[in-house]
Order: sequence, then structure tokens, then C-alpha cells
Amino acid sequence: MPSLVIEVIGVAAGIIGVLAWGPQIVEVWKHERHDGISLPTFMIVALSLTLWLIYGIAISSKAMIFSNILTLSVIALVIIGVIRIRRRG
Repeated sequence: MPSLVIEVIGVAAGIIGVLAWGPQIVEVWKHERHDGISLPTFMIVALSLTLWLIYGIAISSKAMIFSNILTLSVIALVIIGVIRIRRRG
């Protein structure tokens, strides 16, 4: 399979992965609900994504770099939103 096709598949997977977190962002930021959200789980996911990002950089995979930066940003939004809500009480 040509490398361009593989990169396009990787980017598509990354975009779908980012979209999968959309409902969580809406719950936290729009509805200000955080019940059922485990911060330790999100921190582990963030660590995993960071390691995948480092791997993507090491192998020069634009798809991996792009998708992991986007997903890390989304995860960070959820983490920040949950912390903000919990601090307010």
C-alpha cells in the first residue's frame, strides 16, 4: 500500500478519535457535568497519547503527530474543565 494512503488512513483515524471525545467535552463545558469522569483515567490516556506522539515524531509520521496533538488537546480540555468544575464545588 502506498505511504500516502497509509498516512491518509492515519489522519482519518486521528480525526475520528478526536470526534469520539466530543460528547465528553460537551458534558463538561456546556452542561458542567463531571460525574463519572475519572481524572486518573484521563491522565493515563494523556500519558499514552504523549508516548504515541513521541513515537510518531521518532518515525516522522505526520498522521501520528497530527492526531496525537489534536487528541491531547481535547483530553486537556476535558481535564481542565473537570478540575475547574470541581474547584468551584
